[in-house]
Amino acid sequence: MRVVTLLPSATEIVYALGVEPVGTSHECDHPPEAADLPAVNYARIDPDAGSAEINEQVAEAERGEGVYGIHEDRLAELDPDLIVTQGVCDVCAVDEVVVEQAVDDLGLDAAVLTLDVHSLDDLFASIRRIGDAVDRAERAAELVADLRERVDAVEARAAAAEERPSAAVLDWIDPVMVAGHWVPEMVDLAGGEYGMESTGAHSRPRGWDEVREYDPDVLAVAPCGFDLEQTRENLTDLTERPGWDDLTAVREGRVYLMDGHHYVNRSGPRLVDTLESLAGIVHPDLFESPPDGVVERLATAEAESKRKTNRQSDSEQRPS
Repeated sequence: MRVVTLLPSATEIVYALGVEPVGTSHECDHPPEAADLPAVNYARIDPDAGSAEINEQVAEAERGEGVYGIHEDRLAELDPDLIVTQGVCDVCAVDEVVVEQAVDDLGLDAAVLTLDVHSLDDLFASIRRIGDAVDRAERAAELVADLRERVDAVEARAAAAEERPSAAVLDWIDPVMVAGHWVPEMVDLAGGEYGMESTGAHSRPRGWDEVREYDPDVLAVAPCGFDLEQTRENLTDLTERPGWDDLTAVREGRVYLMDGHHYVNRSGPRLVDTLESLAGIVHPDLFESPPDGVVERLATAEAESKRKTNRQSDSEQRPS
């Protein structure tokens, strides 16, 4: 079967089921060999711009032809049997309406499978749907069972926590947006309280005063489409805001940068990796530290001073 996947999460699912697509989106880069496949769509924004500039470009694109377009000649040449797209967010990947219009215009005999993931259960259902579509139902069931087992293990260990720290995850920083969809559920499973959004809700702009009032114990910064390097480059969009240094998470040294591009905002199998990483920052006493390259703790002067004082006090209390 000739499969085209038009969003990174679908590409990861298809590969995990043992099927190599013939074409992907311009953002598909995992597994690494996916980056070498023909890109069937393109973006009308500059992904390397700053967060505020990207936000302006997206707004302008939405007033015009849309954020994404299809290379129709390339799609026709690939002549797929199945095209996997999404209906979650027309900023994250090419929308199903654009895909269906291209299929009609080209007269392709291709089925369009639309994913609409807002929770972990939605992810597992999507894996099964794709498995059925590509004749890999048994492999899909095995993959879902493995992912569910890992989720259950996190939930069981987090249940032993004596407290549930409040947490916030930002999936954009100028303007500030608090992550919705599957993120509130994952923070809850990891043993935290997520008071700024509910599971399944779309991410949306929030006033900075709302974040300051919520004052989370743990703050994760994971802009959609940004890896750790690009997040660091844009971090002043947060750190120069009034009251940043007064946030509890900042004072306690519990601000973390997360790879939003590959993990937090990509609704594929690696969402369970993201869950395990969130557990590691919400309850570092119960879980292993997240892998390097996925999460990076943002050190602050006050938190470093407190840690040094604590280390010195511990040293003085040890018997000689």
